[in-house]
Amino acid sequence: MDETQRCNPINRIQSSRRLTSLATTGDSDTLFPMAPRFHRIVRKTRRDGSEVSPWIKYLIFGFNILFWILGLMITVIGIYAWIEKDAFDNFGRLTTGGTLLFDPSLFFVLVGVFMCFIGFAGCVGSLRENTCLLLFFSFSLAVIFFSQLAFGTMVFIYREKVKREGEKQLMIMIQSYRDDPDLNNMIDWIQRSWLHCCGVNHYRNWESNIYFNCSSKSVGSIEACGVPASCCRTEYFHNNKHCGYGTLEPLAGTHMIYTEGCLPKASQWFERNIVSVAIIIVIFAVLQIVNICFAQNLRNDILVQKAKWTWHTHPLMNYHRY
Repeated sequence: MDETQRCNPINRIQSSRRLTSLATTGDSDTLFPMAPRFHRIVRKTRRDGSEVSPWIKYLIFGFNILFWILGLMITVIGIYAWIEKDAFDNFGRLTTGGTLLFDPSLFFVLVGVFMCFIGFAGCVGSLRENTCLLLFFSFSLAVIFFSQLAFGTMVFIYREKVKREGEKQLMIMIQSYRDDPDLNNMIDWIQRSWLHCCGVNHYRNWESNIYFNCSSKSVGSIEACGVPASCCRTEYFHNNKHCGYGTLEPLAGTHMIYTEGCLPKASQWFERNIVSVAIIIVIFAVLQIVNICFAQNLRNDILVQKAKWTWHTHPLMNYHRY
């Protein structure tokens, strides 16, 4: 081609169109003869299966949705109990003497809210395959598990000190017996239905309560020098709701009430049912460990699946050099 043909505008336009056509068709050998050759891979194989196990995914989801609903119900019950006894208006009175720590309704609210958070993280994390929520779920269960383990170990090592502190707190509960309806009902259930006991170490522990102390006679209290009706033996309680009145008098008979304290009775009950208690503790611990393992396994599967997606969608994965 001479200089005239190269300078011709029509020939230049045709050459430009030919280069554009070669570039769009991918003929690299014509455009760049010295460049390395690439061959486009046409994948006709079946798409790889998911790394995420549906069994683990929906097992975690089903378990935690029940856990979530149970936590919500416990929270509602605790809030309802607080509203019924006007705890929000009498919050200052409940905090006096440390009785707030043993308020059953507050315990229900705290446990229920914590269960809701854990259940929500497990449900949404497994269903939506959210690695952050699954990490929070497994981490929370791990914290609970090791906290329980540490608490049990400390109780075993310092059991005498724990026993003295528990006795002190139980005395505070007896002193606040009439101040909190929930505490009242809980103590009545322990004394009448569960342990069949009266007081902490002895039935005379009820003298520390201002309503049952003999000094209340001066203000006309009919419960003075007596014990609650829940201390009465079953065969006498059905016929006489006042069977505990006057039992703290020096010469009063005690054949109609339980005279043994609840703390010794609780120790005896624990010794008789040590196998059942141990089985329940082991089952509860195994469930926690299994859920931690399942959550971590599901999280790892999700991360592996995301890595595969990233690798398969990379532009260079559609070509190989030869």
